[in-house]
Amino acid sequence: MKLWTFVMAGLVLSAGLEVVAGELAPEGWTTHSPREEIRPSFEWLPEAGKTAHGALKISSDQRPGLMGSWQKTFPVKGGQTYRFSVWRQTSGLEHVRRAAMARLIWLDENGKQATRDEPTFASYRPGTNPRAEPEFPADGTTEAGWTELTATYQAPQLAKSVVVELHFRWAEPDSSVTWSDVSLEPVTQQAPRIVRLATVHFQPREGSTPQEKREQFAPLIQNAAEQGADLVVLPETLTYYGTGLTYADCAEPMPGPSTDYFGQLAKQHDLYIVAGLIERDEHLIYNVAALIGPDGKLVGTYRKVTLPRGEIEGGVMPGHEYPVFETRFGKVGMMVCYDGFFPEVARELSNRGAEVIAWPVWGCNPMLGAARACENHTYVVSSTYTDTSSDWMISAIFGHDGKPLAKAHDWGTVAIAEVDLNKPLYWHSLGDFKAQIERHRPIVDVKP
Repeated sequence: MKLWTFVMAGLVLSAGLEVVAGELAPEGWTTHSPREEIRPSFEWLPEAGKTAHGALKISSDQRPGLMGSWQKTFPVKGGQTYRFSVWRQTSGLEHVRRAAMARLIWLDENGKQATRDEPTFASYRPGTNPRAEPEFPADGTTEAGWTELTATYQAPQLAKSVVVELHFRWAEPDSSVTWSDVSLEPVTQQAPRIVRLATVHFQPREGSTPQEKREQFAPLIQNAAEQGADLVVLPETLTYYGTGLTYADCAEPMPGPSTDYFGQLAKQHDLYIVAGLIERDEHLIYNVAALIGPDGKLVGTYRKVTLPRGEIEGGVMPGHEYPVFETRFGKVGMMVCYDGFFPEVARELSNRGAEVIAWPVWGCNPMLGAARACENHTYVVSSTYTDTSSDWMISAIFGHDGKPLAKAHDWGTVAIAEVDLNKPLYWHSLGDFKAQIERHRPIVDVKP
């Protein structure tokens, strides 16, 4: 019989077996359910698992809504960085992201929840040390039917141990989750992932052709580059603004003249550019945001999904996809103007991993920009034609708490914010909210 193994500090420790609540289990692992009447069944499978070194299984019977977890406490050193990993396989679960998840809880020397030692909280109050709320590892790669849940954490300074919980929640009848190959390994502290996000606040009033419009942004892109920008966001339909032409008159293929032009500037300044343009695809035209890379090539486009009355009346076609693009600093999504009035677009981008959402926007309520950033814990970079005196949309970089980290006040200026994409924002009573979104956000049944 193979014994349960746990990887810790690079060593493989063989654990004996013991009986827990009438069930055979590896040493140190216990079972838990919030109420006995919804307790699922627990099973230790010594020769199962991703690597056939044993697995912890939780199953439901013919009743819905059973809940329970395997749990074990492991010693940790305060301040040390750890990489957690566990592999998961499910059967009969429709909503795996909510039903089969892992949770880690840091404990102090008294066995109580440890406190955080850094003021990285929203609404942080000096002199306070909020609790280190539970951590929620994210789903990662899938191999041969097994999905890894993994994350890297720095243990709070006062932490002496961590409770690993492997959950089975609100399960459908005759469903199960199997967990295997749990590991918690000390690793080198995660390096910051610094990116400088820039927005341009400008109305291209001069000229009457798409070419004349786009060329007015060259000095502003250079200004952003001189300030070390990694990503520069330009406003919506910039080749159409103030031309007196129709949407169709200004539409062009992607890639096309405008992406080629901005590609030259992106390559010259070694940065990414997001430009609001109008795309022609045969007989259809789209309001798009185009992401151009530092190699001068078009990385990809996003076609505006939600269209206001004027664009509908102008014959614009809505998009229906939510692409997220890998860049050298992280994952970037895009939305355009009216998209920001609705939560679905930013949420779909966030669901697909967007860490930064570029938002060319003619005008919008700035509270909605703040909401899109806060509810998804993504950075949102808006570039608008709205004058700051109008108390309406702003050209800004919104942080994870929805507050502007930087905003432009005058026409022809650039606002820049430096952020660390590896640094979570902790909230009182919630902890790292972004990590919990996938585990807690509701199930939405799409109906006509």
